Amino acid sequence: MSGGDATTATATRAEYCVVACAEVWRAAGEVLAAPMGTVPTIGARLARLTFSPDLLLTDGEALLIDDVPAVGAAPRVVEGWLPYRQHLALVASGRRHVMMGASQLDRYGNQNISCIGDWERPRRQLLGVRGAPVNTLNNPTSYWVPKHSTRVFVERVDMVCGVGHDRAAAAGPAATRYHRIGDVVTDLGVLDFDTPDRTMRLRSLHPGVTVEQVTRATGFALTIPDEVPYTREPTADELRLIRTEIDPKGLRDREVPA
Repeated sequence: MSGGDATTATATRAEYCVVACAEVWRAAGEVLAAPMGTVPTIGARLARLTFSPDLLLTDGEALLIDDVPAVGAAPRVVEGWLPYRQHLALVASGRRHVMMGASQLDRYGNQNISCIGDWERPRRQLLGVRGAPVNTLNNPTSYWVPKHSTRVFVERVDMVCGVGHDRAAAAGPAATRYHRIGDVVTDLGVLDFDTPDRTMRLRSLHPGVTVEQVTRATGFALTIPDEVPYTREPTADELRLIRTEIDPKGLRDREVPA
């Protein structure tokens, strides 16, 4: 748990989150990055500029882009056309790693983005199921939660949209064949499912965060290793890319305030 040099020690919480999101696509190869949210978008672009040069990026709408513009800026080099129907074909082929959000997540990685409360009469109507089941059963899926709290990390989700490990296993080989939930990155740390029963564990803490903070903000018992490391520090070059090329307007700080 070293503090690093003076350059990396000045990294903000948002920048640690960006680096943690970028790590989702490390050595991903030639697959489509599908980040949802500002910090994951910056993370995907950082990965493309550093350790995952073969990563495919889009403009967030219908274009494959061959450069890495700043967030909110138009691409300078368009590589191809990716309308919705072709995007769905990529999903079914598994050549995509999506980083979705979650209104609720449980210990097995079941995700809810549809409603809060009973499905027949919900207290809150949200996005709807959308592509979450297909995403989780066909291509690698990770999650981004900008505010880690017991409202999100719950004992049981009110509706299953993204399929977790327990439900995929119950459905059998057809569901588990391509099912892979990677990381869950939050404003407090990084979690994964690298446990014997495929339940959530705390993998790293962002600097300044304690294990107690994470456990208090989680509505179920996490697996806690004997030693929990800090999330890796951004390098000086990564900080330069984040601050001057990818997100010069500091949009990351709106999603994860300092």
